[in-house]
Amino acid sequence: MQEILDAILSNDATSEDFAAVKLPESYRAVTLHKDEEQMFAGLDSRDKDPRKSLHLDEVPLPELGPGEALVAVMASSVNYNTVWSSIFEPVSTFGFLERYGRLSPLTKRHDLPYHVLGSDLAGVVLRTGAGVNAWKPGDEVVAHCLSVELESPDGHNDTMMDPEQRIWGFETNFGGLAQIALVKTNQLLPKPKHLTWEEAASPGLVNSTAYRQLVSQNGAGMKQGDNVLIWGASGGLGSYATQYALAGGATPICVVSSESKAEICRAMGAEAIIDRSAEGYKFWKDENNQDPREWKRLGSKIREFTGGEDVDIVFEHPGRETFGASVYVTRKGGTIVTCASTSGYMHQYDNRYLWMSLKRIVGSHFANYREAFEANRLVAKGKIHPTLSKVYSLEETGQAALDVHHNKHQGKVGVLCLAPEEGMGVRDHELRAKHLPAINRFRNI
Repeated sequence: MQEILDAILSNDATSEDFAAVKLPESYRAVTLHKDEEQMFAGLDSRDKDPRKSLHLDEVPLPELGPGEALVAVMASSVNYNTVWSSIFEPVSTFGFLERYGRLSPLTKRHDLPYHVLGSDLAGVVLRTGAGVNAWKPGDEVVAHCLSVELESPDGHNDTMMDPEQRIWGFETNFGGLAQIALVKTNQLLPKPKHLTWEEAASPGLVNSTAYRQLVSQNGAGMKQGDNVLIWGASGGLGSYATQYALAGGATPICVVSSESKAEICRAMGAEAIIDRSAEGYKFWKDENNQDPREWKRLGSKIREFTGGEDVDIVFEHPGRETFGASVYVTRKGGTIVTCASTSGYMHQYDNRYLWMSLKRIVGSHFANYREAFEANRLVAKGKIHPTLSKVYSLEETGQAALDVHHNKHQGKVGVLCLAPEEGMGVRDHELRAKHLPAINRFRNI
């Protein structure tokens, strides 16, 4: 492993040099253990501790298949799917691995008694499998997390429609919270040259998700002049939605839960900000009944910012807690686009406000390769910036996941894998200097 790191840190190793580096038989990785699936049985979600379920193990190097690459991971990050995996909710991810393993002899590699997690990475290609022409050893890359087989016609207009679509590092094994990762080469994208390893690793999943959900015609198709309500606007997803709204000529109405998070939104350039804690919004009277008066109060507050207009788009991801309000406050003919349900999957809303006002609900999940490419291209050009707030070591991944689980984080939290320290990997110092305040926006809170 040291030989691999030495080659990366030399900054002048050639593709031939990387191809000649001896690969280790094993590597360190953050894992779940299949025999611990029931370890949190009977506990409330909040009481489930990722520090107890996430392990740092030495695991065998997986076999490289056609169309795949082994990547030396310099840095990764924690996403909500890491949290869900670590607390075995809503289901154990080992069910995903078992089903994937039944697909073919090649996918059988993924069905193991341990699961290497992680759906982001920035690193360097070490080896490519048969049939790979676009990438070679030594290429500095980031990876998006869409894994597809594309043997069905269903996915050839939009790869997210592939019946065998999976999220790498969540529904597949050999993810990015490790020293080495196994990916399909159609997951690879060029690493933005002005970013450090940890900065480059942080946008992937959330940036691509926000791009499809808000910008793409597969999502809300946002246009100039739209009013966009963004829940959790300073968080991992919402911070990118806020940037896309501002960059695209829309008006973000940012919903946050504290004054410190409101300050982050102001730093990004947003002006319409609702601190739901300070305003005291309670959309549920009790566990079974919502309070429409609170929906109306939210709608009135929004119109104060928009000159009397309702929102064209709601960027939804909290789910159960907010969905009824989201449907209500959307303008006639508007769109509620949802990609997650972090507060609960069983949504309730008053359908009169949907059907009689011709609103639409759009489900959005990650992004196809083209959308991920466009999202990464905007980062590489300095149009969209990382929202990295804190960096942990690989050994501290359990604590990082706990902090995300309890919403103690801002933006994204990174994890150093092979990188020995923060601040490494920058190739374009001129572009970095131009955007440094924006790059560090979430680090300075």
